[in-house]
Amino acid sequence: MHVVIVSGMSGAGKSLALHTLEDQGYYCIDNLPLEFLETVFETSALTEQKKVAIGIDVRSDVNGKFLEFFPEQVQQLKDRFKTDILYLYAGKAVLLKRFDESRRKHPLFNSERTLKDSLAKEYELLSPVRKIADLKIDTSITDIYELASQIRTRICGAERQSVSLLFQSFGFKYGTPRDSDYLFDVRCLPNPYWVPELRSHTGQEQEVIDWLSSQKLVQKMEQDLTSFIEDWIPEILKSQRAYLTISIGCTGGHHRSVYLIEQLAKHFGSIYKDNIIVQHRELS
Repeated sequence: MHVVIVSGMSGAGKSLALHTLEDQGYYCIDNLPLEFLETVFETSALTEQKKVAIGIDVRSDVNGKFLEFFPEQVQQLKDRFKTDILYLYAGKAVLLKRFDESRRKHPLFNSERTLKDSLAKEYELLSPVRKIADLKIDTSITDIYELASQIRTRICGAERQSVSLLFQSFGFKYGTPRDSDYLFDVRCLPNPYWVPELRSHTGQEQEVIDWLSSQKLVQKMEQDLTSFIEDWIPEILKSQRAYLTISIGCTGGHHRSVYLIEQLAKHFGSIYKDNIIVQHRELS
C-alpha cells in the first residue's frame, strides 16, 4: 500500500492536493482526527486499498494533544507501508492575501486571535509534521495547475520510481527558494548579461547556450555539479528519501542558472526518465 499524508498551512493547497490524488486513484480521507490514524489502518476495508491519502492539519488536533506524537505514528506506518509525508506551505503575505480574497475563516481564528496570529500559531503547531516531511512544496508562486502537475509527477510518480528530482533555477536578487535540499550559487561564472546581444535572451535559447558552453569555468561547474549529484543520489536513496530538490541561482535567474538546470535535467532525465521536473522561477 502507498500511503500519502497531506499536511501543511491552511490556504497552501491541501484540498487541491487531495483532489489531485483522488483523481489518481487514491482513497482520500480529509481532516482525520489524529487519535484515529492508527485505528483506521486496522479496518479491513482500508487495508484492501492499494493507495490511500489522508489530510492531517490543525483541524485534526483540536485539543492540541496529538500532533507532538505524530512522528511516532508516522514511523509505525512506515514500518508497515510505503508512506510519504507531503507538507504544503506559502509565505505569510501570500496566505493572508488568499484568506482575504476567499473570505474563508482560518480554523484557529477567534475573537481573541487575529488572522496573522492564527497563522503564526498554526506554523508552531505543525512543527512536528514539518520536521519529518518527505516532500515540502512552497506554493507561493505556484498556480493550481502547476501544483497538481507536481503532485502527479512527484507523489504518484514516486509510487513507481526510486527518486523524484526537481531542478529549479532562480535569481538571488529575488530571494532564495525555501524548499531546496541542495542550493548552488553560480554567480562566479561568466555572465551573458554583460554581452549586449545576449542580454535579452535566456539560458534556454541557443545563442546563450553556445556562449556558455564555450566557457571553461561553466564547463567545469557543470561537470562538478553532475558528479556531485551522481555520487550522492545513491546515499540519499539509502536513507529512504524519495524526493530531492536541487536549486541553482545566479544574479537574475535568466542565463547561467537556467542553462545549468537545463543541462542537468537533460543528463539525469536519461537516467530517471519521466521523474524529472524542471522549473525556472524567474522565467515563469
